[in-house]
Amino acid sequence: MKSRIAVLGCGYWGSNHIRTLKALGVLHAVSDANRARAEGFASEQDCLAIEPDALFARKDIDAIVMALPPQFHAETAIKAVEHGKDVLVEKPVALTVADAERAVAAAKANNRIFMVGHVLRFHPAFEKLKQLIDDGELGEVKYIHSHRLGLGKFHTENDALWDLAPHDLSMILAITGSAPVEVRGEGAAILDHLSDFAHVHMRFANGLRSHLFTSRLNPYRERRLTVVGTRAMAVFDDVEPWERKLAVYRHAVWQDSGHWAFTANEPTYVPVGEGMPLTRELEHFLHCIRTRTPPLTDGEEAVTVLRILTAGSVTHY
Repeated sequence: MKSRIAVLGCGYWGSNHIRTLKALGVLHAVSDANRARAEGFASEQDCLAIEPDALFARKDIDAIVMALPPQFHAETAIKAVEHGKDVLVEKPVALTVADAERAVAAAKANNRIFMVGHVLRFHPAFEKLKQLIDDGELGEVKYIHSHRLGLGKFHTENDALWDLAPHDLSMILAITGSAPVEVRGEGAAILDHLSDFAHVHMRFANGLRSHLFTSRLNPYRERRLTVVGTRAMAVFDDVEPWERKLAVYRHAVWQDSGHWAFTANEPTYVPVGEGMPLTRELEHFLHCIRTRTPPLTDGEEAVTVLRILTAGSVTHY
């Protein structure tokens, strides 16, 4: 029997969930504080439109996908799991670590699946990159840096770091397998008191270093994750077409008679099977609901991401 899923929040990202879940054959209902918006999607996708307050007690709904303003995520997720619903909560899972921890604890206490929408973990190019690392193709990973730049979107509650960095932090944590032992942040607010540019520098217990750079006030788009290993370097560039999204550079650097020497080789593009990350993410959510197995992007990971965001945040007055 297929799971019956409701989407709470019919904004930009919620609408993507709605269409994808419909294509997967599991969309049962939509809900939004703006009833007209919910009814529009319900008519378009041939599903129910349910008032938010009435959603949680419905026996015909197995799980809820939440795409709300992040300040509402934690309380809404707690209400859902206490009513027996599995949840997928969009990033960021909350605006404070304490709220995120309460939501995760509530899900655990009620034996509910709690997944967070770190969608790039399900990108075929990232999955292939992770496989290369696990197989030792890059040698020992020494440094990871990510750049996520562009114009917009602009939010009143969360800045460029909190809006853009969760995806990259989730990928970095998947590679490192541990939380950083040191986090340092820098930010710049141009439009108002929220950072439009943000850098986060991280150090891990094994000596690995990492940094990420996010901007919502940049004239060009950049979506690039670079991993530097002792044998090779790899770049996951999501702006590139599929055949060029994952590149491996087998550069060599060595000392010769007291001087540094190097060879710079052309990249090798690694074949990557095409697939929509959101579809793969939601398929994983449905698998977790069916098998009761913990998601790859679970609540514990989301709390770690929030801790890094909190430690790396800069307050502007």
